[in-house]
Amino acid sequence: MDKDLMSVIIEREPGFSKSQRAISRYITESYDKAAFMTAARLAEKTGVSESTVVRFAQELGYSSYPEMRRALADVVRGRLTSVQRIQAAHEMIGSGDIIRHVLTSDIEQIKMTLEEISSEEFDKAVTAIVKAKSIYICGLRSSSALSHFLGFYLNMLFENVKVIGEYSSLEVFEQIMHISQGDVFIAMSFPRYSNMTIREMRFARDKGATVIGITDSATSPVTRYADIALLARSDMASFIDTLVAPLSVVNALIVAVSNHADSDVTNRFEKLESIWNEYGVYGENG
Repeated sequence: MDKDLMSVIIEREPGFSKSQRAISRYITESYDKAAFMTAARLAEKTGVSESTVVRFAQELGYSSYPEMRRALADVVRGRLTSVQRIQAAHEMIGSGDIIRHVLTSDIEQIKMTLEEISSEEFDKAVTAIVKAKSIYICGLRSSSALSHFLGFYLNMLFENVKVIGEYSSLEVFEQIMHISQGDVFIAMSFPRYSNMTIREMRFARDKGATVIGITDSATSPVTRYADIALLARSDMASFIDTLVAPLSVVNALIVAVSNHADSDVTNRFEKLESIWNEYGVYGENG
């Protein structure tokens, strides 16, 4: 639970109305559910009007109820077990239109990412990747799909790309034991954050590599060891992570890096096309 928010609730609770006290107590006791509820759903659960819920958020210093809910969700998501995630998803969606809810949520995550991501940090990341001696990419657990996607395309641009596999602790460190100054280590992790990824980031930074972190918020443990932090909003749909916005940031990185890479890129793709044609990698309509 957000300590600042809790302290505000505790401090102001004696002055709350009966309706406001019902809201504050529900949030305190069931924050894992409240963090993912709409104002209407929270009003229903606490037996007050939706307008009372909105005014309660404003009373706590938030400009809107969604802002307060996001503040709760950012902290809570990393602590929820899979079972709690399923329960929270049920509170959010119930038996409603699931596909519309999920797609709408993904759209919102991209919009918030566009508003919050730093162009300066993004440009720094692109420059570091282009100039790197070697590029190491680490995304474990649900983030492994992102790391392999990024690695697939960067391998077409550079000869020095290594995607870290998800093995035992010792084997993981063996894969990055030669990392050094001039190299880049790209780490991706989202709630629930991977402790192994954080340990690898610390190792890479201690060895002098430039560490780029791709994560969901400034409070993420990933930012603690990142020289460059790219923030991309993520969300949860039941027990799974929705990583549409992070994938969009990865796409943007690939495009930007290819634009800044040297003229050898064209030659590399001409060779690749020749190999693909010779060995029938793609079908006739590929």
